[in-house]
Amino acid sequence: MNALRTCAVSLFLAVSFSALAQDFKKDDLVISHPWTRATPEGATVGAGYLTVTNNGKSADRLTGGTFDGAEKVEIHEMKMTGDTMTMRRLPDGVVINPGETAAFAPGSSHLMFRGLKAPIAAGANIKGTLTFEKAGSVDVDYKVEAPGSTSSHDH
Repeated sequence: MNALRTCAVSLFLAVSFSALAQDFKKDDLVISHPWTRATPEGATVGAGYLTVTNNGKSADRLTGGTFDGAEKVEIHEMKMTGDTMTMRRLPDGVVINPGETAAFAPGSSHLMFRGLKAPIAAGANIKGTLTFEKAGSVDVDYKVEAPGSTSSHDH
């Protein structure tokens, strides 16, 4: 009976976690696991992370978006230059070529949420959009993880 109970609990957890993994689709684009970190009181910026896969035959460009509670969303790139980590805004956005996936992750490319009107609270889901040159606007929900999380799978 213990084996049956363990199997049932495992199946429940697998179904529960797969339900948490949110994908959003528009045309040939698949946006997977949009998430952000909770911010401390007084923070005016936050960061968003996700992946965008282009299953189409032509390139598209992520140019920006919206995040409820922020004045604007910018696309930023982080990279090592010698011993120094540098961050810069990508005003032209990011091209996602056919058959490729663009990853936005901590310590790498990310969405910068500027002008936060209130702290981002852990455990919340926050609505936003992503704007693409060809596909247009895509509604997404950002899952809010604890401060310091390194992925949307930290629990």
